[in-house]
Parts: sequence; structure tokens; C-alpha cells
Amino acid sequence: MKPVLGLVLLALVCGPAQAAAGASARLIGLDGKEAGRATLRSAAHGVLVEIDVHGLSPGAHAVTIHTTGSCDPKKLFTSAGPDFSFDPKKPHGYFAKGGPRPGQLPNQFADEAGRLHATMFTSAFSLGNGKKSIFDRDGASIIVRAKADDYTSQPDGNSGARVACGTIIRTSGPGTRKGGSHRKHQ
Repeated sequence: MKPVLGLVLLALVCGPAQAAAGASARLIGLDGKEAGRATLRSAAHGVLVEIDVHGLSPGAHAVTIHTTGSCDPKKLFTSAGPDFSFDPKKPHGYFAKGGPRPGQLPNQFADEAGRLHATMFTSAFSLGNGKKSIFDRDGASIIVRAKADDYTSQPDGNSGARVACGTIIRTSGPGTRKGGSHRKHQ
């Protein structure tokens, strides 16, 4: 059998290839102006998160996924809700007993010009439609805070004000369904 014909037959037997789930967010600052972008892509065993934000103070900043897809600068981004978690009793912090929450990502660093560009990997949540998905009725957001997360203090790692926020929008993957209300708000 010729190689091309074999690939065609394989495609017919296996069905159409499904695109890996993906999502993106346009981050805004407290002034409501664009502050950067984030992309999230499904990978084997987790999600690759890439973020590029400008206008920050140099140094470490907490980065977290939050339970609600709302970024209202007039409300200081509290409209994004708490850190994403399947269990409202789970503590915040990599070093907290029973932590961290699934939405917690490691601190990232802005350079001297105030630009933060980082890539992180997590297996704590997914972009699909399953029980680990961040997509439910009210969506999800990504938040950058003014300071570093100390990974211990409750409820937010003593990481200061929310200074940038982006509503996470699904761009590819298993349809546009946002899933059920499996996630609990704290």
C-alpha cells in the first residue's frame, strides 16, 4: 500500500483529528487599558500557560486562575472571585498543609522594564469539559498581583492587590460548552 493511501485510510478509520483544547485572555490593568495576553494550551497530562504582561513593578508577582470570568477594574478585579478550587476548604499555598488550590501557579518575575513573560505547566486543571475543567457557567480569569505569593498566608499568600486581570476564553477544543457547575466558590 502506498504511504499516502495508508494515511488516508487511517484518517477514515480513526475519524477527524480533534484540536487540542486552547484558551486565551486579554489582560487589562486597573486603568482598564490592555496590559498583556495569556494563552493556555492542553498538553499531555496538563495545561501549558504562557503569559506576557507589561506595566508591572520589577520583581516577583503572584499569578493565579480565578473562579469567575469577570475582570471589572472598578471593583479592583474582585469580580474574578477567589482562586480556582474544586474544594472551598482547600487552603491557599504550596507550603500550606493541604494546599495548594488548583488555580495557584508559581510566582513569576517582571524585568527592570516591568515586563513579565513566562511559561508555566500545571496538571491541576484542564481546558476540556471534564470534572477538572476551568470552564463552567461563569468562566474563569487569570490574575497577576502586585507582589509575590509567600505560598503560606491565607487567603491569598500576602501577594497584594490584583493589578492585571484577563477573562479566559476558549479558542479551540471540545466545543463551546462551558460545562456544569461542578466547581465550588469560596
